[in-house]
Amino acid sequence: MKGRSNGKVSAKWIPFFSLCFFFFGMLFTNKFWVPLESGNQLITQHRHDQELQKTEDQDKDVMNEVYRTHQAIQTLDKSISMLQMELSASRNAQDKGKTDKVPVSSERKKAFMVIGINTAFSSRKRRDSVRETWMPQGERLRKLEEEKGIVVRFMIGHSATSNSILDRALDSEEAQHKDFLRLEHVEGYHELSAKTKTFFATAVSMWDADFYVKVDDDVHVNLGTLAANLARHRSKPRVYMGCMKSGPVLAQKNVKYHEPEYWKFGEEGNKYFRHATGQIYAISKDLATYISINQPILHKYANEDVSLGSWFIGLEVEHIDDRNMCCGTPPDCEWKAQAGNVCIASFDWSCSGICKSIENIKFVHEQCGEGEEALWNALL
Repeated sequence: MKGRSNGKVSAKWIPFFSLCFFFFGMLFTNKFWVPLESGNQLITQHRHDQELQKTEDQDKDVMNEVYRTHQAIQTLDKSISMLQMELSASRNAQDKGKTDKVPVSSERKKAFMVIGINTAFSSRKRRDSVRETWMPQGERLRKLEEEKGIVVRFMIGHSATSNSILDRALDSEEAQHKDFLRLEHVEGYHELSAKTKTFFATAVSMWDADFYVKVDDDVHVNLGTLAANLARHRSKPRVYMGCMKSGPVLAQKNVKYHEPEYWKFGEEGNKYFRHATGQIYAISKDLATYISINQPILHKYANEDVSLGSWFIGLEVEHIDDRNMCCGTPPDCEWKAQAGNVCIASFDWSCSGICKSIENIKFVHEQCGEGEEALWNALL
């Protein structure tokens, strides 16, 4: 029959179906595409977080590597510095041996620290008071060197007159105690800076030590505490340790500690640069070697501690201000010891040492001494 449909869609319905499919597509897109897009954003954010965490981990690894590299460079710097210094010192010693005909030791003894106790011809009673308190004697002194690498000597030069009664008296004392380091130096109060240079040069030529220490003979020292504190700085190059100060430059004549070259420090009333007080200080091997090499051209100021500080200006030196190296006498050092903070050195600022040290150092030792075990058990 002609009137029956043959299965084809009439052309008039095509626009209608097109609109229906269009709106249906819009509905589908709004319902499904937006969540899909949100899912993609979450995936992207997750990947971003993972990459960020990975970057942070890499940054931490880099920082750790930088720190390890810094430590390695610091150790290498110390090694190179020491090698250069020792090479120069060896050449200097050989040259000195050729010109001055001074015998140079081919083998230096290894030590942890060498302590030079500055003393004078007139200070026999002071030396005896030190021997009776903090400085080991006889076999114990030798054992201290062999087992702990701690060398302790009274350092002194000779008189202006050859083979004088003063020199002979010192020879007799040396034969009895065997605790002197004799220097090629003419003794004199105004020659302390020169004596300091000679001490370090002599000590370096005899002992290959990590540290060299200068101390006055009217100061009380706890050797074990000193050694333990120095050991913490063993890996560092160019260490200068003491009680750092910056006192006034005294231009007035006829006063103690007068500085004839005050004009070098600027206007009147200025202060010195930072330096360790002269009662006790320690320097590392490379600095002691530097002094030994450059001894002839190092300038000497009126005050020995100022001179030492000036020799290091312009060098990459670590100044370590350790206030335990300048404790007062009892009750100061006694209170600190009771609190578990044992002092390295004790003296009175008013006397630049222990006041009346011959009579009082034993009392200081009894109240503020670290005890025998602290020295022999010190971890170096």
